[in-house]
Amino acid sequence: MALDHDDDKAALIRSACSHRDLPALIALATGPQGLLSDDLRREAWPILLGANDADDPVAWEKLQPHADEDQVKLDVNRSFVYYPNDLSEEQLDCRKQELSDVITQVLRRHARLCYFQGYHDIVQVFLLVLGAQLSVPAVTRLSLLRIRDFMLPSLDPSVAHLNLLPAILYSVDPALCRHLKPTQPFFALAATITMYAHDIQEYGDIARIFDFLLAHEAVMSIYLFAAIILARKDELLEISSDEPEMLHFTLSKLPHPLHIEDLIAESVSLRERKPPETLPSRAWSSISQYSVLKTTQDTEALAQQTLQDGEALFAKQTAQVRRAQAYQAVVKGARRGLYRYRKPARGIAFAVLVGFIAWYLGRSGGSGGAGVMSWFGGVYEPLRRVFSAVRDNR
Repeated sequence: MALDHDDDKAALIRSACSHRDLPALIALATGPQGLLSDDLRREAWPILLGANDADDPVAWEKLQPHADEDQVKLDVNRSFVYYPNDLSEEQLDCRKQELSDVITQVLRRHARLCYFQGYHDIVQVFLLVLGAQLSVPAVTRLSLLRIRDFMLPSLDPSVAHLNLLPAILYSVDPALCRHLKPTQPFFALAATITMYAHDIQEYGDIARIFDFLLAHEAVMSIYLFAAIILARKDELLEISSDEPEMLHFTLSKLPHPLHIEDLIAESVSLRERKPPETLPSRAWSSISQYSVLKTTQDTEALAQQTLQDGEALFAKQTAQVRRAQAYQAVVKGARRGLYRYRKPARGIAFAVLVGFIAWYLGRSGGSGGAGVMSWFGGVYEPLRRVFSAVRDNR
């Protein structure tokens, strides 16, 4: 009976792929057992990603080496630990070379992307499912349009993803959220930035989770982790909130076995009941408009986005992050300065200086910190003289 059901579903998947029926394919990838087999995934994943196998006229080997290639080599040497487990040493070496080539090609063709440890875990799954040739365009689109936030020069956008987790938990179970409050959501970092590939050891399980995540917006990964936490409520409540280290350790390890179908169903339900726009503490409004959390919300529009769109969003978000970091540096300096110059006239002069810089940072939209410093270099000396005169007159 189950075999007949699988045959029927396989026919539906092939039909959806043949007609490039994205809504149908999303529903099939989300439903029980996902896309069933790697043969079907080879047809479906590129469609879910909007990828094609067009060749670039320039050989990637001739392109400038990427700054992170040494780290890529180290991580590739640690790959294929759990699966596949039936390869000879020669076959394993061949797989590792293919993995290195796919990653290096993507990074060289899109040199702005910053490699992160765990990226190789993601690409490894694509390589095993799609093969080397199909993996390159698929991983390229994934990198620029789906997991771009994790490949920026700063970790801040990745942390912003994690900050949604307490908001989701609080909206569903305030008591559990309060119990976990002594911990920071960094326990979810390794799982969410690697699409769970770093933590899941069974190949069939991670392929199934990829079916689900590739069929949905980027925020679904956070809802999935929230579902995992909620499923462990009893276990977590047995750990005292006075032991944040133990809570962190427990939360950072996924439960085994992982009841994937139940968790996927609960993730979808959570997303429907508690959409990100309704989360408490203005959690969603704090997310950048350039973040993949927001630019992947419309899955059909996402399939039409180009690599150039991804590059442009990358540049805008990088500039935004640099402005935010420059602003935080000003605020941090202001706190030190206001403490140092506590007398009224000194404090007023310093506050005016800091306020003017902060105002400029808030309105500038160009190159972030570099643009600020090039502008500030022209006005720093006059402002310093004014400040010194006020100080000397006290």
